[in-house]
Amino acid sequence: MTTKTKIFQFMALGVLGLILQACGTPEVIIKKEDTRLPAGYKAGDSDQTNTASIKWKDFFDDPNLLNLIDIAVINNKEINIMMQRISVAQNEIQARRGQYLPFVNIGAGAGGDKKGQFTRNGAVEENLPIANGRSFPTYLGDYHFGLFSTWEIDVWKKLRNAKQVAVLEYMASKEGKNFLVTNLVAEVAHSYYELLALDSQLNNLEKNISIQQNGLEMVKQLLFYARTTALAVRRYEAEVAKNKSKVYELNQRIIVVENRINFLLGRTPQPIQRDSSGFMEFEPKVLKTGIPSQLLQNRPDIRQAELELSAAALNIKVARANFYPSFSINAGIGFEAFALKYLINTPESLAAAIAGELVAPLINKNAIIAEYKNANAKQIQAVYEYEQSIIKAYTEVVNQISNIDNLDKNYKLKSNQVEALTRSIDAANQLFKSARVDYLDVLLAQRDTLDAKKDLIETKQKQIDAMVDLYKSLGGGWQ
Repeated sequence: MTTKTKIFQFMALGVLGLILQACGTPEVIIKKEDTRLPAGYKAGDSDQTNTASIKWKDFFDDPNLLNLIDIAVINNKEINIMMQRISVAQNEIQARRGQYLPFVNIGAGAGGDKKGQFTRNGAVEENLPIANGRSFPTYLGDYHFGLFSTWEIDVWKKLRNAKQVAVLEYMASKEGKNFLVTNLVAEVAHSYYELLALDSQLNNLEKNISIQQNGLEMVKQLLFYARTTALAVRRYEAEVAKNKSKVYELNQRIIVVENRINFLLGRTPQPIQRDSSGFMEFEPKVLKTGIPSQLLQNRPDIRQAELELSAAALNIKVARANFYPSFSINAGIGFEAFALKYLINTPESLAAAIAGELVAPLINKNAIIAEYKNANAKQIQAVYEYEQSIIKAYTEVVNQISNIDNLDKNYKLKSNQVEALTRSIDAANQLFKSARVDYLDVLLAQRDTLDAKKDLIETKQKQIDAMVDLYKSLGGGWQ
């Protein structure tokens, strides 16, 4: 073996050692997610029937509400903005798919140069005849056109993994849209039932004003016969005026809620069609909660977090591949000549080239190290976000189950309270007419009844809201 051969071998080994050193990656910690949940929401509860599988068109019965939700899902501006984000994510898949395929471009160019006489090329041209004994011209042209191709060979699957990351992010954005629809459906339902509750409040207030006006006429007659004082008349007048002022407050609240619904529907303010006559008779549905593990499949926000976690884990592989050598092939074929009249002469002006390239990072790898560590940190962050979404979902369901139970007991007691107070008004009026109680007792009975009915209406609204929130918490409303 010659000395020259040994030198080449040592150089090859040295280059190989540098490449292996360049391929070294920093240590990172891959965190695994914890998806453990209790077996049931209540002890001994193992029924897997789940209301979340019911579509919102089948869950809600009010045709006016169904129409509003249908319009909102189509026209809501936030939903439409999200749809464009999904389109961007889908386009990113196409872009990343193209990165691991060969790039082929077509190009043409023209130029010229003059070499100095004492340069190497100039000296050659000075003594090289071009044709018929003529020497090279002082200014030499350069014309070319052809196809040029570059292709990075995806040995480490960096580009394919990057494309798969884009796919996962696209799927996550679709789940994000589903979660947005879930929230939108719940928000429209909340606002609609709030509108019905306000209508009931207004109706209750107007009935109470009518009762108080009758009472006012009664005390005026009693004053005429000197059976009461002017103070009673003034107190009744003040009470009627106070409640009439509340009518305008309720009307304003109704307008605000109507316009909130219109905003969710992506349109300008206009009256909301509704029927509030049966609001107090509405019985919230009894929902089937299934088992906690079903949340992982039913909740769009959990599915979104899971897909984002998968994308973050794959991004670590993409970042790791930056430490490895990249292989690329460059090729071109076309025509080149120093004069246009020779450009398409074949085979004299036909030119072709092909070259391979291997490049690996060696010195100052700070950027790719930081990118790799960032990818690892984002993977850990995604794990925590995924776990947080699971705990949040489970907690929301448990809270609403408890809320529904307590509201049911609350409503029954308030119903008894309203019934008793309603009877007390008639009794107070009879006793007042016979001068056995003061007018203040009548006013207090009417005021307490009004407040109790108001609380009863609000409790009914809370019951319906809890039903809607449990449906949303279980993962329903996006289908």
